[in-house]
Amino acid sequence: MLQLAVPLTVGVSVVLVVGLSGPGRTASGHAAPAAGQYVDIASVPRAVVPADGPDASTGSFTVDCGRNENGHRNADNVVVSPGVTGESHHTHDYVGNVSTNADSTNQSLAAAGTTCVNGDRSTYYWPVLRRLDRQGSDVHATGGGMDGNFGQILTPSSVLVQFRGNPLSEVVAMPRFLRLVTGDPVATSVNDPSRVHAQWGCSGYPDRFSVKYALCPEGSGPTRTLDFPSCWDGLSTDSPDHRSHVVFPGAGGLCPHATFPVPQLRITLTYALPHGTPYAVDSFPEQKRDPRTEHGMFIDVMTDSQMQRVVSCVNDGRQCRET
Repeated sequence: MLQLAVPLTVGVSVVLVVGLSGPGRTASGHAAPAAGQYVDIASVPRAVVPADGPDASTGSFTVDCGRNENGHRNADNVVVSPGVTGESHHTHDYVGNVSTNADSTNQSLAAAGTTCVNGDRSTYYWPVLRRLDRQGSDVHATGGGMDGNFGQILTPSSVLVQFRGNPLSEVVAMPRFLRLVTGDPVATSVNDPSRVHAQWGCSGYPDRFSVKYALCPEGSGPTRTLDFPSCWDGLSTDSPDHRSHVVFPGAGGLCPHATFPVPQLRITLTYALPHGTPYAVDSFPEQKRDPRTEHGMFIDVMTDSQMQRVVSCVNDGRQCRET
């Protein structure tokens, strides 16, 4: 069995067992990400957080929506390609709304059940992460091995769903059925750095993020931090590109002209993996599981009263948690 040595710290290497028959191969013989797509978390600089202004909304609202223990997965993307089954050619993990698939509508989502303890029927989803030293059960399925996504799907050890404020002002309520997209699932094709929002990290290093897969020290596991755009145009719940109706604030938190700050959604995913275990995210086949293709989707299905609880906590500076 061939082994791939990946630098972990200066003078030290982690040996990743990534194949059976050649360089950079997974347990199913498919190409794994190159060593250059991984980075030692200790070499990643700390993130710079903008200082809060006098009118900042400093609160947060956290809700327990589980870890997808019920295995709600498919290769659909109802935000980008409604009605097209298997369009993603990679598998998504879901928490929140238990019914989400390509055929979901506002009406069907509003009538479905949820994994969120507070009754929030919103849908939160992202591509699955896989360990590459084990074969998955979907090796012959769409979104899995048929699309080049080999390996065993990992259920996160924790999923943190949190809505946060704006460092310069109070936030306004999201409209019901607002669609949000973060990241770029076709990053290597579009080649637009402004659309890449991958934040790979390690548990125990909450302020270090990289667009490359993170190599974590003993006792630490990989993390994914999905920050969603939070400057809404005040009019639309969607747009033709699924992005221009809600954009990211500037570096200091300032929303562009004619946009309004809404609660900023952050999803933090943590995984428990044995030290040195190779892993990669699902992607379109042509993206070759590049870590820059990290992305996530959200549809707000909260009731007005549920959304108002979020807004009140954030604007009042309270740290609310519904578990």
